[in-house]
This record gives sequence, structure tokens and C-alpha cells, in this order.
Amino acid sequence: MTKEMETTALLQPCYADLHIHIGRTSRGEAVKISGSRDLTFENIAREATHRKGIPLLGVIDCHSPVVQRDIDELLENGTMSEVEGGGIAYRDTTILLGTEIELREPEMREFHMLAYFRDLSTIKSFTAWMTPYMKNVNLSSQRVYVSALEMQAEIKARGGLIVPAHVFTPHKGIYGSTAPRMADVLDTTLVDAIELGLSSDSSMASYILELDQMGFLTNSDAHSLGKIGREYNELLVAAPSFDEFRLALKGEEGRRITANYGLNPRLGKYHRTYCAACGSVMDEHDLSAERCALCGSQKLVQGVLDRILAIADREQPELPAGRPPYHYQVPLEFIPGLGKAKLRQLLDRFGTEMAVLHRTDEGQLAEVVGSVLAELIVAAREGQLVLSSGGGGTYGKVDSKAQRA
Repeated sequence: MTKEMETTALLQPCYADLHIHIGRTSRGEAVKISGSRDLTFENIAREATHRKGIPLLGVIDCHSPVVQRDIDELLENGTMSEVEGGGIAYRDTTILLGTEIELREPEMREFHMLAYFRDLSTIKSFTAWMTPYMKNVNLSSQRVYVSALEMQAEIKARGGLIVPAHVFTPHKGIYGSTAPRMADVLDTTLVDAIELGLSSDSSMASYILELDQMGFLTNSDAHSLGKIGREYNELLVAAPSFDEFRLALKGEEGRRITANYGLNPRLGKYHRTYCAACGSVMDEHDLSAERCALCGSQKLVQGVLDRILAIADREQPELPAGRPPYHYQVPLEFIPGLGKAKLRQLLDRFGTEMAVLHRTDEGQLAEVVGSVLAELIVAAREGQLVLSSGGGGTYGKVDSKAQRA
């Protein structure tokens, strides 16, 4: 066996959710104002390990000095440790240290960008550089008053990874909010991947030619513990760490992104255009409408699908060779009738949500929650539930009357 074959044989699938917010610190200080108070650095690690079964996380408020203080304390008391390949370890889970940054170019609207750093000392260095250009460095997703190109240069000077966030959403996505092309704003040669966001998928993104050579990530953008893992990725890596994640994004040494798992875009909050006056969501027949069919208002907020079609390079989506599959998967919390008690029974029996979704057959599920719920869980896993479209900041819904597509 060659050395390359030996290395490949050591690689293993690894689930990864790489966009999770901090709601509060251990002392109760606010970081993400809209985030849950329970969403602390330590609670995120525990949730991922004991309930979700996700071994690689990206926590994207680690630029905050009060969060860094929490991490320092967890390292000092032995609850966590630094990973040799980069990241912070809690039992079998590794947390990558990231940040979500808001940027705005002249005469353009703002957009969000994620960045990940190898270790705590590096992200502290980034915080020290960034602080003079921010109003409150302790809060999440704050505006940084520098140019996008300068920001990219500072991230790369520290060995960081750059991932534009939820790129198609009308709420601060680079395509949905800022420009018809990423190259109008960023040096695309320095972009390591993009985050699709909850209202788009790989097929929709393939309308845009400049994305053909970029890796796609699907993440939860979790604002509460329960939302961790509602979207995630499968990577092929030797271990959960920053160095392995970097290789997977580049597709080097056998490492790669092997699959994306996410909501059907119809469930996303910004999938379709909606009327800001009356709140109605436009249907499939109103793609070119200039007024709301219900109230006549012109206050329409363009949805992800409609924005993509408006800026498309291609008439039909065209996936490049080697693009990993995108699996539609409805999170367990969306399944009608699967309440907290039933979910607790499943976790007591099978361990984690990833085990329920990926490693448990319908017969085993039925033994715990009955045949009806077991069928729905399998349908959710296979993307076969009937859905209504989301829009205007409201999630789509699973049709409770006609469950199977």
C-alpha cells in the first residue's frame, strides 16, 4: 500500500455545522442580542457532543473579548483543550474559532462574511487589529469600518479562512443585498468557500458562473441550542480540526466536502419574494410581478429564488463535475407530532440526533415512537415531506395533512 493510500484509508466522514452564534457569556453578558441566553460557548460544546452528535463546529462570535475570556477559563480549568491541528476540543467535539463580520462598500448595501482562525492567540490578534474600527467589539456581527479588500488581507495575513455568509439572502447576503457578482466586492481568489444560506441549495447557486470553482457549505446559523445542526455538512477528514477543515475546503490530500444536508429551500425564511406591506408571500406564478396580488403595494422584498433568477448567468442550473450532493433533510423539530417527549425517547434509545437521522432504520424508530412518526422521520431524512414556501422572514411549513411528496 502506498503512502497516499494509507493516508486515504485513515480518512473518515465528519459532520460539521460551521455557523453557530453565542447568545450570552457564562456571566450573562450579551453577545448576539437575538440569541438564546443558553447559547454559551460551553453549552454549545455540550449540545453538540451529547445531543446532536456533531464532531466539528464553527462558533462565529469568538472575536468577542468576553467570549475569549470564557474560552480561556475553560482551558485553564481543564474542561477543554487546544487541538494540535487547530481548534478547541471538548470530548469528541472540536470547535473552530470564527467571527461574522459586517462590511459595506461605498454606494453598496452591507453584507456578512465569516472568517475562521486556527487558534485562540491568532483570533485574539485579529480582535486587537479590528477593535479600533468597530463600535462594540464584544457584540456579534458588527460593522467593521474598513474596505472589504483590506479585511480579506488581514484575515489571510493570519492564516484565516474566508467564507461569505448566507450569500443569497436579502438580509445582508453578498448576492442578495450587495452586488450581482461577488467579484464586484471581494477578491474571489481569496475566498475559500461560500455559505449557501437556508433559502438556497447547490442547484440554485449553480446559475452563477463565478461559483463553479468554489466549495459550498450549508450551516445552521443557530441562534438557539435546538437549531444547531438544522443544516450541516459532511466532510472527509482524518480528524476534526482547523487544518483538516482547510484541506477539505481546498479538496487536497483526499480531504473534501462530501455532502451538504439542508432544508429544502422552500422552508427557508427568504425563499420567495414577499410584500412588506401586507406580509403575503408571492406564489410560483408571480415571478415577474411588480405589485402585490393581494394589496397592490409595490413594497416587495425580493426572495432568494427570484434574486438568483434575476442575476443568473445561465438559463438552467448546471452543476460542475464533482460538486457534492445536496440532500434535502427536514430537521426533527419540523416534524408534526414529534414533540419534546418523543424526541427524548429517541435520544435515550439511539444517542444523538445524527444517529436518528443517519444510522437508524424505520423499524427501529417504530419500536420507540410508533409507525406513523417513524415513517415521517424517514420521509424527512429523504426530503419527501410536502412543504409550503417560506418568505418575509417566516419559515415554510411541513404540510400536516399531506405528508409524503
